[in-house]
Amino acid sequence: MLPGLKENLIGLINESAYNPLKKEELAIIFDIHASEMPMFYNFLDELEEDGYICTTKKGKIISPNQMGYFVGKFVSHRKGFGFVESDVEYTQDLFIPASEINGAMHNDRVMAEIVTAATDERRAEGKIIKVIQREVTKIIGTFQLSNKNFGFVVPDNKKFNKDIYVPKRFFSGAKDNDKVVCEITVWPQEDRKPEGKVVEVLGQKGERGVEIESIIREHGLPEEFPKKVLDEAEFVAVPIPEEEIERRYDIRDLKTFTIDGEDAKDLDDAVSIEILENGNFYLGVHIADVTHYVKEKSKLDKEALKRATSVYLVDKVIPMLPKTLSNGVCSLNPFEDKLTLSVFMEIDHKGKVVKYDIKETIINSKARMTYTEVSDILEKDDEKLKSTFSNLVQEFHDAEKLARILMERRNRRGALDFDFPEAKIILNAEGEVVDIKHYERRISNKMIEEFMLISNETIAEHYFWLGLPFLYRIHETPSPEKMETLGKFVSTFGYAIKGDTEEVHPKALQAIIAQIKGKREEEAISTIMLRSLKQARYSPDCTGHFGLAAKYYSHFTSPIRRYPDLQIHRIIKEQLNNKINPKRLEKLKVIVDYAATQSSERERAAELAERDVHDFYKCMYMLDKIGEEYDGIVSSVTSFGMFIELDNTVEGLSRLADMNDDYYIYDEMTYTIMGERTKKAYKIGDPVRIKVAGVNVDFREIDFQLLGKIEENDTQNQSTEE
Repeated sequence: MLPGLKENLIGLINESAYNPLKKEELAIIFDIHASEMPMFYNFLDELEEDGYICTTKKGKIISPNQMGYFVGKFVSHRKGFGFVESDVEYTQDLFIPASEINGAMHNDRVMAEIVTAATDERRAEGKIIKVIQREVTKIIGTFQLSNKNFGFVVPDNKKFNKDIYVPKRFFSGAKDNDKVVCEITVWPQEDRKPEGKVVEVLGQKGERGVEIESIIREHGLPEEFPKKVLDEAEFVAVPIPEEEIERRYDIRDLKTFTIDGEDAKDLDDAVSIEILENGNFYLGVHIADVTHYVKEKSKLDKEALKRATSVYLVDKVIPMLPKTLSNGVCSLNPFEDKLTLSVFMEIDHKGKVVKYDIKETIINSKARMTYTEVSDILEKDDEKLKSTFSNLVQEFHDAEKLARILMERRNRRGALDFDFPEAKIILNAEGEVVDIKHYERRISNKMIEEFMLISNETIAEHYFWLGLPFLYRIHETPSPEKMETLGKFVSTFGYAIKGDTEEVHPKALQAIIAQIKGKREEEAISTIMLRSLKQARYSPDCTGHFGLAAKYYSHFTSPIRRYPDLQIHRIIKEQLNNKINPKRLEKLKVIVDYAATQSSERERAAELAERDVHDFYKCMYMLDKIGEEYDGIVSSVTSFGMFIELDNTVEGLSRLADMNDDYYIYDEMTYTIMGERTKKAYKIGDPVRIKVAGVNVDFREIDFQLLGKIEENDTQNQSTEE
């Protein structure tokens, strides 16, 4: 079937102006050839089975909404109730009471019907009438032995709020309090729990390695590479053939260098920089040519697409490619000949790329620099480092000048720059957390970031105008509803979003960010603004990147750790070598369409796993700090309490039920809670004093006892004393 057919067909039938059509009429609209008609009809049957379309008694295709059904993903709450997230964009979730779940489990695709319509005060309420597809068949949890004949698995993910009954014959050697993988064999019904069997024992609950392994399994991250994949990696990791060197643009004498973190072993990118006679900068961005080793449809390629991304879990990396490639032949290690794909850009003093060239190259990096070393040279004028890297010091200064020009260029066009702190978790040799602090983004980090951004934009624009199938990194314009809500929120602080909320421009939000810089409300407004934006994703369609205020954007610079970069490298090389014919063109459309969906999904799973691992380590760090007091900032306000973030990025919950000095009421529009009697108010961004009240490692939750708000004059007095 044609690429994007599913999305286009579902989009059509969900249009308000759509008049129900028969299968034959839809086939005509979508230009289905007679020979493909049976396949098209099977395709429609599958869509109906999956709940995307319905057929009337007269044989006409309509949307489930038109039939009065509500189809989507069921999101469970630990208290038993849940919500169905609609397939239709901008549709409010449907609330499902615990009594109307009818055996659905978290993440299942379901069909529901609306029982009570939505009002201004409350959302619509419904009941699940059918589970279309079971999304999760294996659960990670703790095995609890009830007696010698049966036990239960308590899921780690608390959204799975039913324990799984396990009869003795399916214990598989599990002991009480073991972390296990449990396969569901009987799905839940109204009057009984799900049943399952233990298929793997991970180890005793509480052990650091077991807990991290449980998170990895919960998010479906594949750790070990199949032997055939490892064998293929060894087979392809051979010295570069002479004929390959001869056909490439040889820049081994060019002064190229890498700048990465101290612990990085997979070095994707190197840079070079010169000042031309006309005063313009000549920037070279040289990216590891992974496609030379990972051929399409090879075992390595299929495994890389399955993973789609490398995952970084504090002190553990789950790579997209075997280490033979990721840390070996593909990595741009210093003083070694390496195959690369390079983009050379002449950039003027306004940050505009006036000329560029894309070539297959071979380089030999002259230095493996760290962010700390380069930043110390540029920010601290470190004499020892300047002496050690004297042959590159001028290049570092030229690079900084160009980076600042590029930063200013992005700022002029409206790019959004949220300065939220990232956590750096520091472990000792035993894997215990010894410190948590802000990850420092210094000048060299920003410098490399700018160079990668400009090369990503240059590549994306070039291939957009060539009209070839391509993978873009897109960030869609936020929904009008979200912008309207954000507008009401910022107005309570005296600010206004300029322009039309129907099609807001990044500059309108950038202006707000500039106005709130350094003010008490900065944290509050930045947080809500970020939540109002959509999530960036991969797409075969170039619709622009809202956050970067870029019309064209792709991911080109990290093929060792991201599949989209690897895939577009293939397309680039095929185009450079004139190997794309009409037949290949059609095939590439299918390839990029699937790669976009798969990569977006796996990226989300990786992000959730990384977040869970961070939360686990933060809980472990705070275990021995119960009773201690800290200053923090209100980071989120909900109907049940406030989340408060400490300076080290650790976040905890202060529950409304525990705030006994008044009865507090939550205002959804202003994200504020206010005391009914005292009129004492708390909102996002307020500085507060807390005491650590408790830590629940199982739930990865930290509880704070609110001691009170820190008033502005208290902060001023404190800084004066310091």
